[in-house]
Amino acid sequence: MKTTDIQHLDTFTSDILDGLRQNPKRLPSKYFYDAEGDKLFQQIMRMPEYYLTDAEYEIMEMHKDSILKSIGCQAFDLVELGAGDGYKTKVLLQYLLEQNVDVRYCPIDISKHVLQQLETSLQNDLPELAFNCLQGDYFDMLNELHYRSEVPKIILFLGANIGNMRPPDAQAFLKEIQKNMSHNDRLIVGFDLKKDPQIILDAYNDPAGITAAFNLNILTRINKELGANFNIDLFKHWEIYNPLTGAAKSYIISKIDQDVFIPDANQVISFTAWETIEVELSQKYSLADIDVLAHKSGLTTINRLRDHKKYFVDIIFQKS
Repeated sequence: MKTTDIQHLDTFTSDILDGLRQNPKRLPSKYFYDAEGDKLFQQIMRMPEYYLTDAEYEIMEMHKDSILKSIGCQAFDLVELGAGDGYKTKVLLQYLLEQNVDVRYCPIDISKHVLQQLETSLQNDLPELAFNCLQGDYFDMLNELHYRSEVPKIILFLGANIGNMRPPDAQAFLKEIQKNMSHNDRLIVGFDLKKDPQIILDAYNDPAGITAAFNLNILTRINKELGANFNIDLFKHWEIYNPLTGAAKSYIISKIDQDVFIPDANQVISFTAWETIEVELSQKYSLADIDVLAHKSGLTTINRLRDHKKYFVDIIFQKS
C-alpha cells in the first residue's frame, strides 16, 4: 500500500468513527464518491426527477455570452471545484474556445477516478483545450494555482454543491475562497432555489431507488475499506424537506437493534431500531438568502443567471 493510500485510509477511518460515535450519528457525504458511488451519481444526474442538472445545463447554454461578459477578460484559468464529469462545464468551455478565449481549464476533485474519466473525455471532446486536472483539497489546490499562475482565476462551484454545507459552513467556505481571490478574479456558484416541496422531495427520493442505492453505498464502502459487517438490507434510506429552513436531509435508518463490527478499528457500533445516520444536507436558498450569504462572505454579486423555470440560479461574484 502506498503512503498516500495509508494516509487516506487513516483519514477515512477517523472521519467514519467520529461520525458514528456522535449522537445523533452522521457520516460525511464526501465519502459517497468511490468508484461505485461515482457511477450511481451519474445515473442520478440523468433521472427525470433530478431537475438540478438540466436546469444548470440550460443556464450554461442560454447565458454563456453573459458569463463571458461578466468575466471581463480574454485570458484566464477556469478553475472548477468538484468538477465531476464536466457535463455542464463543457458547454461553456466549447463556447470560450469558439470565441478564441485563452483559457486553461483546471478541474479539482477529491476523486482520482472522476478526474481520470474527465481527462479522457476532455481529450476526446475538446482536443484543443489546455487543461490541468488537480486531485486534492480545494483550498490547497487554489493556493497552489495562486502562486503558479498570474492570470485571473474564474472559479466554478456548480451543481448546488454549496447546498451540502450548513449555511454557517457555506459562509466560512465562501470567505475562504474570497481570501484566495484577487479583484480580477470571479466566482460562479450554483444555488438550488426554494420551490414546490414535492419537486424537491422527488429529486432526492426517486421511485427507481437510485438515490437510496447511492446513499446506502457509503455503508458498502465502509465494509470494503474497513472490513465492517454492515448488512445493507437492515438499513433504509429516508428523505425529508423543511420548506421553512430550506433544508433537505438524507438519512440512513437502522430497521432493528443491531451491532456493527469494524475490525480495522476494533470498534463495535451499536444501533437501536429506527436510529438514524444523517448522511447529506441539500440546502435550498431564496435570492434574499443568497444576498445575505454573499454580504457576510465579502462578495459582491455581478450577475444572476436563472433557468426558465427559475428552479436554479448561478451567481457570478467578485471580491467586495
